[in-house]
Amino acid sequence: MAWSKTNVTSTFHICWGAQAGIYYHYGIQKRLLPKKLFGIYSHKVKHRREPLVRGFDDYFLIPHSRYTEVPAEALHECKDLKILAESDKAGVLLCMSQDGRQIFIFGHAEYGRGTLRNEYVRDVNKGIEIEVPENYFPDDDPSKQPHLQWRATSQNLYSNWLNYYVYQLTPYDLDEIR
Repeated sequence: MAWSKTNVTSTFHICWGAQAGIYYHYGIQKRLLPKKLFGIYSHKVKHRREPLVRGFDDYFLIPHSRYTEVPAEALHECKDLKILAESDKAGVLLCMSQDGRQIFIFGHAEYGRGTLRNEYVRDVNKGIEIEVPENYFPDDDPSKQPHLQWRATSQNLYSNWLNYYVYQLTPYDLDEIR
């Protein structure tokens, strides 16, 4: 993480990496959840004019799968961070440093249609007590094919990051960012 501060224009931290990055850069600790946050959750865009969320709907869905969280109140209190998307159920999804060099997503926009199903089946087969992922299987029936409801948002998110925070900001001479 120290290397990224002087050698890249923007770093995208995902899930556990986001929790580690928030701790490394801002000293904000994660906490254990009472049970696994597991499913597809709705999130609201908070800063519509920020290029990272350009083209997003007001509300959008993203998968989550984690046993810990970074407390939303701690993220909101950190003046060096801008909260870009949040969920009533899943907490802060997306935030970034004010300059866009550090971006944090606490969910899994990169997941494919079957990823949560595979995690669920894996845990059931291991004998782990696990609930069916919320808002994922039609009628909460694991025998049914899940609906893919986040692909367009995911592609938009990563395209925006690469375009606005990497491609347009990376100087031709990489020594200029050091």
